[in-house]
Amino acid sequence: MANKFNSGDNRTRCSMSIFIVAGLCSFFFLLGTWQRSGFGKGDSIAIEMTKSGANCNIMPKINFETHHSGQAGIMDDSDPKPNVYKPCHRRYTDYTPCQDQRRAMTLSRTNMLYRERHCPSVKLRCLIPAPNGYVSPFPWPKSRDYVPYANAPYKSLTVEKAIQNWIQYEGDVFRFPGGGTQFPQGADKYIDQLASVIPIQNGTVRTALDTGCGVASWGAYLWNRNVITMSFAPRDSHQAQIQFALERGVPAVIGVLGTIKMPYPARAFDMAHCSRCLIPWGINDGLYMKEVDRVLRPGGYWVLSGPPINWNTNYKAWQRPKEELQEEQRKIEEIAKRLCWEKKSEDGEIAIWQKRIDSNSCRAAQENAAVTFCKFEDSDDVWYKKIEPCVTPYNIAKTDKVPTADLKSFPERLHAIPPRIASGSVSGVSIEAYLEDSKKWKKHVNAYRKIIKIIDSGRYRNIMDMNSGFGGFAAALQSPKLWVMNVVPTIAKNSYLGVVYERGLIGIYHDWCEAFSTYPRTYDLIHANGVFSLYKDKCDFEDILLEMDRILRPEGAVIFRDGVDVLVKVKKMIGSMRWDFKMMDHEDGPLVPEKILVAVKQYWGNSTSTL
Repeated sequence: MANKFNSGDNRTRCSMSIFIVAGLCSFFFLLGTWQRSGFGKGDSIAIEMTKSGANCNIMPKINFETHHSGQAGIMDDSDPKPNVYKPCHRRYTDYTPCQDQRRAMTLSRTNMLYRERHCPSVKLRCLIPAPNGYVSPFPWPKSRDYVPYANAPYKSLTVEKAIQNWIQYEGDVFRFPGGGTQFPQGADKYIDQLASVIPIQNGTVRTALDTGCGVASWGAYLWNRNVITMSFAPRDSHQAQIQFALERGVPAVIGVLGTIKMPYPARAFDMAHCSRCLIPWGINDGLYMKEVDRVLRPGGYWVLSGPPINWNTNYKAWQRPKEELQEEQRKIEEIAKRLCWEKKSEDGEIAIWQKRIDSNSCRAAQENAAVTFCKFEDSDDVWYKKIEPCVTPYNIAKTDKVPTADLKSFPERLHAIPPRIASGSVSGVSIEAYLEDSKKWKKHVNAYRKIIKIIDSGRYRNIMDMNSGFGGFAAALQSPKLWVMNVVPTIAKNSYLGVVYERGLIGIYHDWCEAFSTYPRTYDLIHANGVFSLYKDKCDFEDILLEMDRILRPEGAVIFRDGVDVLVKVKKMIGSMRWDFKMMDHEDGPLVPEKILVAVKQYWGNSTSTL
């Protein structure tokens, strides 16, 4: 089939590389080079910018010897030379280190243990190649519906889910009609049905969690309603589900409800969703429902679509015993009551519960059922921690105030004082300190817009902040054209991820000494603020940089912000990584020891990958 979106034979037309950096001009790398691109319309924007020229005087030339005492900014020729990082073998094109399928098949199937994170002890220190024919994704919103075949060349889902309207193969693209197992008529109509019960349109519901998301069409279509969804699914026999989601420009990670807690804070999501996600909600006294309850804020909604809901009508179609389905739903209903969830609706195969805002209304029933409560202070301690068979309490024992009770609707909540800050629940953080942080990040992001002229053009859809703090970078960058995965390092002194969610943003806990739970080439822009200072005594810089290279798209960009001594070391390493880069002064001038390093990953494929 002929390509619908680009002229030329099978997307081989050439276009100017599109990364334009003011202040880097004659130094940079990709200007004047050529690449194959599937980006389409956005390329023409960049070409016009190239023709018009960039302002080369925004950032002054750096002279570390003049402006800094000591030798921190001077390259020491006696330092060992950095490794030269060669391409990995082409079999590693879609390598996900902590969810490696070959390793997983040797592990126990009990409670999905084998689908969880299991990171290798020996790390791969080479550069993950892009597949032959790789092209830049289409810009949003076209990317929601179309993904270049070359970027994820796996057709199994087009066969296995053919009648469910998930995905279709059309020539050199995949098309996503917006269907799903439980919504063959399309995600929009399905969401309309949910919206008859759940206040999706007025900003009350902003953050959503989709467990067992498939190709994340539910989250993709919620975006149009100003709801941002954290989707996850395991890396399993349905090849490339999460890869497809991220190629579409939808937030997603590889993950599973198994034996360990989800990497999200307590009371984070306004809505949680399972559409035939095959999670056994009733087992182990509702262990998985208790984990969903932990991350669901008071007043939030849980949607269960598919088995066992409406079992009496559907047991034959589901080919399951009637009595088994009946008992499964009975257990779910019973556990929901103990969790203080109120059933709001059951219509066809869709059931909706709401978590009560005030837990006191069902405290007597919980005591009669001998409910065990977890320690409140452990509710955000989740990294590799086992899911607990207890119920997370609403509030801190010494106060009756629910920390999320005063949550504003979106978009007001993006810049309002988060309830956790206002209530004093975040130790050592005042309202004034929070406001000052927001002001600082508005200033930083304004500087980034001068450095990277196209940051708001739609060229960067999937963005990651590796050390997000309160989410100030994401809040200042907020746009319908992009989303930010706010990462809070597990070794950070303070965990502010709950604040990030209260702002109407999404994020995840992660330790950067390990690989991130995503496929290669899934982020367009990575922001690394203070990451290497944080990890300088924890793990090797080169392992963090190689992981950044793995998850960054060809011609994707990285913004480092750190101390000059740290960035000099980073700069020396990335010179061996097929990245082009330039370091520049802090926006407040050359006397500030914090610097900015901007890098771009070169475009290259697996034709040279033979290791």
